[in-house]
Amino acid sequence: MRCAVIVFPGSNCDFDLYKAANYIEGIQAEYVWYTSESLDGFDAVLVPGGFSYGDALRAGALAARAPILKALQRAADAGTRVLGICNGFQILTECGLLPGALHRNSGLRFICRTV
Repeated sequence: MRCAVIVFPGSNCDFDLYKAANYIEGIQAEYVWYTSESLDGFDAVLVPGGFSYGDALRAGALAARAPILKALQRAADAGTRVLGICNGFQILTECGLLPGALHRNSGLRFICRTV
């Protein structure tokens, strides 16, 4: 299985995701830069965590407007598997590939609990 690992400016987990994916037998991960316009030939697209664009504005908002996201939309529409981890999930939500919206919690404090 050939997997694309999208790299955005400021993201810091693309290397970890690339290494983890390539560790799995049968998976060949490749970096794809955010300015790329094609994801042709990939069986899956992995959108890593980290802090794309330094989380300026809203988490994932700037990355959601990168050229690669048009290709990601086409790939998802064609049935390609897509996985977003942490900031990657935020990017997928911001660009409309996942339903809903991200918003601040009511207390404006960090919350960590099992849900």
